[in-house]
Amino acid sequence: MLATLQNAFKIKDIRDRIIYTFLMLVVVRIGSQLPIPGVDRTYFANWFASQSGDAFNFFDAVTGGSFLQMSVFALNITPYITSSIIMQLLTIAIPKLEEMQKDGEDGRKKIQKITRYVTVGLALLEGGAMGIGFGRQGLLEEYNFINVVMVIVTLTAGSTFLMWIGERITEKGVGNGISIVLLINIISRIPSDFISLYEQFVASSSSLAKGAMALLIIAAVVIATIVFVVLLQGGQRRIPVQYAKKMQGRKMVGGQSTFIPLKVNTAGVIPIIFASSLLQFPVVIASLIGKNQGTGIGAEILKGLTSSNWVNPSQPIYSIGLLVYIVLVIFFAYFYTSITFNPMEVSNNMKKQGGFIPGIRPGKPTTDYLNKILNYVIFIGAVGLIIVAVIPIAFSGIFGASVSFGGTSLIIIVGVVLDTMKQIESKMVVRNYKGFLND
Repeated sequence: MLATLQNAFKIKDIRDRIIYTFLMLVVVRIGSQLPIPGVDRTYFANWFASQSGDAFNFFDAVTGGSFLQMSVFALNITPYITSSIIMQLLTIAIPKLEEMQKDGEDGRKKIQKITRYVTVGLALLEGGAMGIGFGRQGLLEEYNFINVVMVIVTLTAGSTFLMWIGERITEKGVGNGISIVLLINIISRIPSDFISLYEQFVASSSSLAKGAMALLIIAAVVIATIVFVVLLQGGQRRIPVQYAKKMQGRKMVGGQSTFIPLKVNTAGVIPIIFASSLLQFPVVIASLIGKNQGTGIGAEILKGLTSSNWVNPSQPIYSIGLLVYIVLVIFFAYFYTSITFNPMEVSNNMKKQGGFIPGIRPGKPTTDYLNKILNYVIFIGAVGLIIVAVIPIAFSGIFGASVSFGGTSLIIIVGVVLDTMKQIESKMVVRNYKGFLND
């Protein structure tokens, strides 16, 4: 790994890209510390600590602590992520957008332009909700029109600026810029989380042996989860495809064998994000309007939707929310894959190009076969996602371990790191250098 990095820095183009990416990430972390004018940051930190649930924990993790500190990057790139997901869904629902997507590079640029506008709109909406909702509760040192507008403009500008940085990293740096920004935000929170785990389970142990055992268990769980995520991200089912030979002029062409790679985790982290967002939406709204505390059936439902109350031996009734969460993850895994992979289209394209799956007739039998394999692969991937997501939740419920990162964060970290490594490797392979993945 170190030798590969040394080789990478010997290549001026790759070295410049890595340095450019690093400098942009420095700007991101500096902006995450700059306060919004007129905001009482002490109030917000106290408010955040008083929340009984963890609806904002993941949001704070993906913003790199900017949300908790109420900095100019408090919204971070979450509006862009939401906008991208919305555009992916609308591409299936709106024929004109679907045509744009199939229109090559020009169509992609048009969709990207629309995504930017949607991002700004969402940032304005979220900034307005935070400025007005939190402002009324004491977030602002003085609640007035000017201060509210200042908060909204600052949050929107910060989110838009981060979107611009992400696009510049993609163009002039290494890897996918938005993913890199998301990665550095999550990683920035991990040291403080590990310190909290150390103080809670190791430093507070009654004996050295118990402390060492707790440390080994934590390390084993983290390493095992990371290894499992790597396997989940890299796993795929390869469906063999054979192309028939045909005459072109005086030459016989075709006859080669290839395969269709179906990733085990076909939908990535999207099902977990969708399921978590759907469950946390009522909790977030209740927190914004100050209705998250109290008694009654409404408060009990909110507790059941909060993951910190799941897998709690003293209150097993709230684990019903975990069952709902599992069902939603499986549903969204099938739903998202169904709009990104069309077996009928793949079957028709194979038929047009003279390809077929050995032992399967072209046409409807091929479509049915692909559907059968796809359903099986999606289920395996969804189960893998559930395992990764539930491990931190189980430890939180049973042992009271509270951390901002969890299974979702680990999947993002591993996915982005592997993707970035592959991109650097591809640039180095062109120059006959040994890559990361061959070490």
